[in-house]
Amino acid sequence: MDLIVARAIHVLAVVVWIGGVGFVTTVVFPSFRARAPQERLAGFVRFEERFAFQARITVALAGLSGLYMVAKLDLWARFASSHFWWMHAMLGLWLAFAAMLFVLEPLVLRRRLHRAIDGPDGPRLFARMERLHQVLFALAAITILGATAGAHGL
Repeated sequence: MDLIVARAIHVLAVVVWIGGVGFVTTVVFPSFRARAPQERLAGFVRFEERFAFQARITVALAGLSGLYMVAKLDLWARFASSHFWWMHAMLGLWLAFAAMLFVLEPLVLRRRLHRAIDGPDGPRLFARMERLHQVLFALAAITILGATAGAHGL
C-alpha cells in the first residue's frame, strides 16, 4: 500500500512540476515576449515569484517519493547499469531543478534578476532564461518518455 501511495504522489508531483515548466515555456514566455523588451523580465519575475513555491513543493515531493521508492524496492543497482538510463535522467533532471529552486534562485539569481530589470541586460537575460526553459522542458519530455517506457519493460 505504501508503494502505491508513493507512486501516486510521485506521478502527481511530476505532472504538476513538469506541467508547470511546460506552461511557463510554451505560454508564459511567449506572452511576455509580446511586451516591450524592458518590460519582459519584470513581468516574468513577478510571475515566477508567485510560482516558485508551487515548484519547490512539487520538486521536493517528486524527490522524496522517488527516493522512497528506490530505497523500498532496493533499486540502487539500476544506477550502475546504462540499461536504466532513464533512472539517471530522472535523477539528473531532479538535481538540476532542485539546485535551481533551492540554491541558485534564492541565493544568486533573485538578486541578479532584480538588478537586471531596470538595466540594459534585462532583455538578454530574459532571452537566456527562455532558452534555458526550452532546453529543460525538452529534457523533461525525453525523460518522461524514457521513464514511462523503461518502467513498463522497454
